[in-house]
Amino acid sequence: MSLITPAVPGLVWAYHFRSGTAPCTRLPLDMARSDLEVSDGFLWLHLNLADSRVAAFLEGFPDLPPPAVAALTTHDTHAAITLDEQVVYGTLVDFQREFDSETRDIGWLHFFASGKVIITTRLQPLRSVDRVRAAIEKNASRYQKPIDVFETLVAEFQRTMIGLVMELTEELNLIEDFVYDNAPRDERRRLAPVRRTVVRLHRHLRTVLTLMRRAAAVDDDEMPAGFDDASSRLISRLEAVDHDVYALQERARLLHEEIDSKLSSETNRHLYILSLMTAFLLPPSLVTGFFGMNTSSLPFAEGSGGTIYAFSLMGVSVFAAWWLLRRAGIL
Repeated sequence: MSLITPAVPGLVWAYHFRSGTAPCTRLPLDMARSDLEVSDGFLWLHLNLADSRVAAFLEGFPDLPPPAVAALTTHDTHAAITLDEQVVYGTLVDFQREFDSETRDIGWLHFFASGKVIITTRLQPLRSVDRVRAAIEKNASRYQKPIDVFETLVAEFQRTMIGLVMELTEELNLIEDFVYDNAPRDERRRLAPVRRTVVRLHRHLRTVLTLMRRAAAVDDDEMPAGFDDASSRLISRLEAVDHDVYALQERARLLHEEIDSKLSSETNRHLYILSLMTAFLLPPSLVTGFFGMNTSSLPFAEGSGGTIYAFSLMGVSVFAAWWLLRRAGIL
């Protein structure tokens, strides 16, 4: 039994988009190397970096510059967008996806787009890429060039961000209901993961937005066809969700301050009660300490009724402490 080595190692899927209204074709995973040579339309190759042969395949891919190969095979965890000689390549932020669920873990999508091909690589399954594939299966006629696929990838990331903002908003609503309830509760443990997630979302979103603005400002002769219009639309989308994420971050910060304020007030109330108890008990303690001395000539030591006089003196000392506290405005 012989094992057949695929022509495209690490291939997750491949689509051939044709010009006009003709639908795109999903190429088989065991396609031949000759299927990559298309004269009509463009290709989308999505590769899994877990296959160690991907780097060698990309190095031999036609019209793929070495910096783009490095961007497609890197394991760096930071976003980047580079435009050079009418091609665009780099790394985008995405969210990982399990086989049966979606997560909030950050993932990284590496991409290269030219006039004839768009190549994407990843290490873990990602949300946005799978959603774009589903959109292509539903309506492939809207993708006329590789930049259209790139725009949809970033747009799906923005839609994912909106979904996460809604989820985090619901979590903050529940925390707020407990925080502003009459019963004091410490919700900092529930709030801390939400704040951490919001901060990470805002940091990565601001990075992508800055990169898109910088890419949109390069010379027109460096841009692939259609990138200028796509970048303008994407910047508007990212700015809108950036405003929502920033507002959510501020809301979480204010809620944390409110929790700290309530806890501080509760602590001060407990200290106030303890201070009053100390103030009331200190004079009787002085009286009992005085009469507890083993010295001669103590008052009320001779005769009957000494204990009653001592208790009366303790009561008078408590009343005197109460009067002084009222006079000072503490009570």
